Amino acid sequence: MPEKLTKSCRLNKLLYQMGIYTNYDVINHLPGRYEDLNYTEERNLSDKQRVVFFGKVLSLPKVNTGRRLSVTTFDFMTQKKSYFRVVAFNRPYLAKSINLTDDFTLVGVYNAKRGEIDLLNIYKGVIPINERIKPIYSLPADYDNYLFSNLVKKSLNEIDGRISTLVPFEFIKKYKLAKKSDAMRWAHFPENYEQVKQALRHLKYEEALMFSLKNQIIRQQNKSLAKIKKEPIDLTLCEPWLKTLPFELTSDQKIAAEEIIEDMNQSGLMYRMLQGDVGTGKTLVCFIALYANRLRGDQGALMAPTDALARQHYENAKKIFAGTKLKIALLLGSTPSGEKRRIYDDLEDGSIDIVIGTHALFAKAINYSSLGLAIIDEQHRFGVNQRLMLASKGEHADLLMMSATPIPRSLALSLYGDLDISTLTVFPNKKRDVTTEIVNSTDNSIFYAVDESLKNGKQIYVVAPLIDYREDERYSVEQLYARYALKYGVKVGLLHGGMKQAEKEEALNKFYTGETPILVATPVIEVGIDVKCANLMIIYDAFNFGLASLHQLRGRIGRDGSPAKCLLTLDDDKDLEARARLNILVKSEDGFEIAEADMKLRGPGELTGSKQAGLPTFTFLNAVNDYKIFVVARDDAKAIMKNKSNEEYKYILSRAEKDVNINPILKG
Repeated sequence: MPEKLTKSCRLNKLLYQMGIYTNYDVINHLPGRYEDLNYTEERNLSDKQRVVFFGKVLSLPKVNTGRRLSVTTFDFMTQKKSYFRVVAFNRPYLAKSINLTDDFTLVGVYNAKRGEIDLLNIYKGVIPINERIKPIYSLPADYDNYLFSNLVKKSLNEIDGRISTLVPFEFIKKYKLAKKSDAMRWAHFPENYEQVKQALRHLKYEEALMFSLKNQIIRQQNKSLAKIKKEPIDLTLCEPWLKTLPFELTSDQKIAAEEIIEDMNQSGLMYRMLQGDVGTGKTLVCFIALYANRLRGDQGALMAPTDALARQHYENAKKIFAGTKLKIALLLGSTPSGEKRRIYDDLEDGSIDIVIGTHALFAKAINYSSLGLAIIDEQHRFGVNQRLMLASKGEHADLLMMSATPIPRSLALSLYGDLDISTLTVFPNKKRDVTTEIVNSTDNSIFYAVDESLKNGKQIYVVAPLIDYREDERYSVEQLYARYALKYGVKVGLLHGGMKQAEKEEALNKFYTGETPILVATPVIEVGIDVKCANLMIIYDAFNFGLASLHQLRGRIGRDGSPAKCLLTLDDDKDLEARARLNILVKSEDGFEIAEADMKLRGPGELTGSKQAGLPTFTFLNAVNDYKIFVVARDDAKAIMKNKSNEEYKYILSRAEKDVNINPILKG
């Protein structure tokens, strides 16, 4: 096969992996950021100032290579005869691409102390004035930015004249929005930042309006459903059981339980979210709801996104309800077929009071005798269709969703419309006492901390971002397991998503019992593992995780209220941005504050297609930064719903209704 064809096939495969199949998918993949290539005035430069100069290279690059770092240096003279030493880290290939003949445009950061420029980018020739805002795309490492930029140009030309908007003309006129076709071209190839701004105004508003409209349609359908008339639940009937528990409810837990039961007593369906930081006791509140639900004679279902979390809930439920007559079952995709059949039969005849499991809970073969309450844990990991599919298994069952990613109330109301929200902020074991530090991965303090934890009878998590070793030198779980097993032998266990289910269960059981007090794992431990005496976590290459994920992981330790420590490794001392991000965790243990900072730090470039933990995934919008757009779009969506006969609204309504009703379950 010709080399050119082989490269083309490889690039197409990368596009498919990114979910890009059509020209429309290509143009919807907006730049992650824009590089400003407008030339810098050379006078009065300040330290750490970003600079763009045009000129000539005066000396051929010299490359010095160390064990984990290479440094390339050369001399550069600007068009106005200013001289600089240029330093580039880990880019030895520059020695082949830079010559003394051509002119170059250099982009870098000025180091006033050394009079040097730390190189960011270098381009051959002068940058044309209409190309000085360069789109930079979020792409796999093997896909060059310029190749994707060329593909965008080709796609825009091929669908020229066929780019249409969903936004009714009334709102385009009201908000003075640019034409959709112009918005797309400006987003990818702007001549100035005003074009970027106007492009994003249209694209963001269109996406927010469509999202809000679908939300309104779903809410309207839910509100139209009514429960079978039942006797109201008396919360005082829960008190004898609550008194048997070995702990007292926090004030937040009491309020949340009252709000939930009050909703369950209404004639319309409950559609509520229970949110709270890691360790604030959401699970106990949901167990209270399940108990109250049984008081009215209904079955309850609790769905989790992973087998590990479902098993955790099942074991906790057996302990919590040990003194009651409630029959509890665990149903997973891996449950043996014979046992599944028995559970199906018991659910249908009402023998099972509470079933806990994964997506297996809404299998077609399941018929509930009287499903009155469906609870979804880590709700953002399920689509709307999946959530409502479980609720629809009952005669219009109440729906309670749980999330450990705190979302500011005003933001949640904008995103979820009429969804009611209960929030937990108080920790049952007072305030969690966890100290977070940033360390080098080879720092002796890591093994010292491990030794101290083992000496005190505590347990340790070691977290890696990858399963297998890769050439990018990031730590893998296999590398770390080998390192720790060499030092601590049989005290070390291994857990990752690539293991067989039986192997995972064995690793977890050994960690729970303390047989292997050190667990080396991937982020599969982020949810669903509750080991009270774990007091140390080491997260390698922590910059590879979002802040919300790191906070979730950190929530696995110090759960008994005793002092705990979380060590975040960062080996690149020059990566000031990564250090600044991680320092937010060092300074704060407030999940709400961290979640908001995490989303804001994704920046304007990360508005495009990034997954925002705990929130819906958007193509153009950023859930936090674009809050005002959500508010406007929500109000406009309500206006559209009130005037469905308006000819202008019919197109976007039909598209929204089609999306919502792809699954007939959503019709109720």
